[in-house]
Amino acid sequence: RHAEAQVAGAAEIAELLDLWRNRRRTSAGVRRIAQAHVDDLARRIAGMQAMQRTLEHLVHCCHGDDRPQCPILDDLAGVA
Repeated sequence: RHAEAQVAGAAEIAELLDLWRNRRRTSAGVRRIAQAHVDDLARRIAGMQAMQRTLEHLVHCCHGDDRPQCPILDDLAGVA
């Protein structure tokens, strides 16, 4: 997934450079790319916030004692 983001980022940079070189460009093209980047960031932030909520819940469920049972590891392993 990280590699996909880098490729997409490289493609966006190349597209912006093409627009920069093109003196007949419109600001609408630049705005479209910038808005797509904003939208992508919003999706990634939402995904990270969901992961944070899940991890906070698992930490809350963990007793943190000497027992071997661990809801955090159980969740990672897909054990219900």
